[in-house]
Amino acid sequence: MNKQAILEGLLFVVGDDGLTLKQIEDILEVTPEEANSLIVELRKSYEDESHGIKISILGDRFKLSTKKEHREYYKKLLEDEDSNLSQAALETLAIVAYNEPLTRIMVDEIRGVNSREMLHKLVAKGLIKEVGRSDLPGRPILYATTSEFLDYFGLASKDELPKFDMIVNEDEDIDEEDLYHSRYTEDEE
Repeated sequence: MNKQAILEGLLFVVGDDGLTLKQIEDILEVTPEEANSLIVELRKSYEDESHGIKISILGDRFKLSTKKEHREYYKKLLEDEDSNLSQAALETLAIVAYNEPLTRIMVDEIRGVNSREMLHKLVAKGLIKEVGRSDLPGRPILYATTSEFLDYFGLASKDELPKFDMIVNEDEDIDEEDLYHSRYTEDEE
């Protein structure tokens, strides 16, 4: 069993969350010295110019990331993408705008799907940004909208966003029970 290959796969699976040395020890069932040796060896193997990724150390976490020398190509990819926002991007952006600052997990809970890639795209487009860390366990990243977000939608400030109650409660006179009966009972005619 190649523990270095397993470590590489683990780093890929956790993505931006990264792994601590302690997690590597526990998951691979190795000593601290062995875990350190595995991460050092894997980092060295990525230093070769035939690889487009590397292992970065952020705080006490190790994570896969792209190499800076290839940055111009990543920018081309993002610039070549359609400049219009998809429905998923608009949905994610609205959640951030109305609830900022919030974490990716909070966005996921509201959307009901994993929003990691969508948040990365919105950060890359400059519509949202990382604004700090939450006090929740793991200290997840907090996201908020940017001034580019306001420019994109032609807003002077967030105060110009449509009020959420106006969107959801257009007809407040309908009783929920009446709504259920009107939509879900068969006509008796």
